[in-house]
Amino acid sequence: MKVHFLQHVHFENLGYIEQWLKHHHHGISKTKFFEKDHELPSVPEIDALIVMGGPMGVYDENEFNWLHEEKLFIKECIATGKKVLGICLGAQLIADCLGARVTKAMNKEIGWWPVIPTEACRELNWFYELFQNNPIVFHWHGDQFQIPDGSADLLVSPANTNQAFIFNNHVIGLQFHLEVTEDSLALMLENGSAELKDLPFIQSTEIISAGSKNISLCNEMMSEILQHWIAT
Repeated sequence: MKVHFLQHVHFENLGYIEQWLKHHHHGISKTKFFEKDHELPSVPEIDALIVMGGPMGVYDENEFNWLHEEKLFIKECIATGKKVLGICLGAQLIADCLGARVTKAMNKEIGWWPVIPTEACRELNWFYELFQNNPIVFHWHGDQFQIPDGSADLLVSPANTNQAFIFNNHVIGLQFHLEVTEDSLALMLENGSAELKDLPFIQSTEIISAGSKNISLCNEMMSEILQHWIAT
């Protein structure tokens, strides 16, 4: 398949997703909005879209004028039935394009915290099986999406509701980072250390680094999600 991804900052890339796509022989193209000469493909040229994270907010169009262009592109991908996957900011952008609000989260969430299936999640068997044991995953967000109309609300965490949703079986939003690798974790810590305040759901650099033992499980779950998403 031809998979295109949208990248907002240099330190939040595909991570493990790139390894998975290459291993399964899918084509990869990209738009890097932080580069002045960025370009978007025409929607008919691609089969699937992945929207990555970033420290900016969904509504920061005055500072990041490409956000308007990006939202129009995401809306067209959804409207034409493309497979769309969003990670963190990417999930918030998808939710916004589906008419849901994005607001400040009840708690800023940075570090390794469990996610817990909702009752609605039980109806999506393959997804529920992945998360039934409340796995510890990597979070880095201060905003959160509301669940779009017509979507299933799948996961919560001790800090916040609305951690994942699925729309029409082929549009998935994840508030957390299953794509994290040792390298991408180091990059996020290097570029986001100023956000590590002494708050209930923000861990220290040392605790976050020690949590790298959870990366392999995150990647296994990411692999399963990608497999179902691509196959749908």
